[in-house]
Amino acid sequence: MYRRHFLLFAGISAILAIPSAASSGFNYFAVFGSIFQPAQQLDTTTYLASQVAQIAAGVINLALLPFGFGAVVYAACESALGRPVTPGGIFGAVGRRYLPLLGFFVLIVVMGAVFCLIPLWIWIWVSWVAVVPAMFVENIGLGTALGRSWNLVRGRWWRTFLILLLIFVLSVVVRWALIAFAAVPLALLSIFMSSYILLALTGAIAVVVDALVNPVLQITIVLVYFDLRVRREALDLFQMAYRLAAQPASS
Repeated sequence: MYRRHFLLFAGISAILAIPSAASSGFNYFAVFGSIFQPAQQLDTTTYLASQVAQIAAGVINLALLPFGFGAVVYAACESALGRPVTPGGIFGAVGRRYLPLLGFFVLIVVMGAVFCLIPLWIWIWVSWVAVVPAMFVENIGLGTALGRSWNLVRGRWWRTFLILLLIFVLSVVVRWALIAFAAVPLALLSIFMSSYILLALTGAIAVVVDALVNPVLQITIVLVYFDLRVRREALDLFQMAYRLAAQPASS
């Protein structure tokens, strides 16, 4: 699926990564700017400015997360169903579900902070892995999608976990490999460039690599959702009947 629609998925991910990259760049500038200042110039105002920049970057990244994650998931859902995907349809679908998507991601973050138990957090997250695809495909709300995902994963938790773990490990390996490949010319350019420019280039390369790699895990989540529905509900038979019903009757 990623190979057939590479420009679509990678383009969506790259475009939505621009605001996040800008906020992160501003954050880096504030933090490293305060670090590299002479000691006599450091004061409370500089420290507070760097802290505010970090908080602002975190808020912006969280606010953009529904688009950054939901856009690729929606495009993958529509592609898996054989429907045409357009930029307007993608952003319209995500915009209509922005608040439920944001609420879901905030809930995941809060659980990770409150529980402080990584195994419990992973167990719940895997049980809710199909929440976002279910919201788009079945047009349901967040509460219904949470229960829907829980029921789909029940009895197949370990299989789902191992699939996601495998794809996550592969994504990390590919990301490191691409960054390492790009680090070779950067090492040569470091002789002629300042540390600030080199830091900016490194951040830009990381954003591009993430934009290329992130859709792999998001597409996997969509396919896991459809796989669970096929195993529990014979979804493929329903889709076949839908296609037959949609065909014009022969004369």
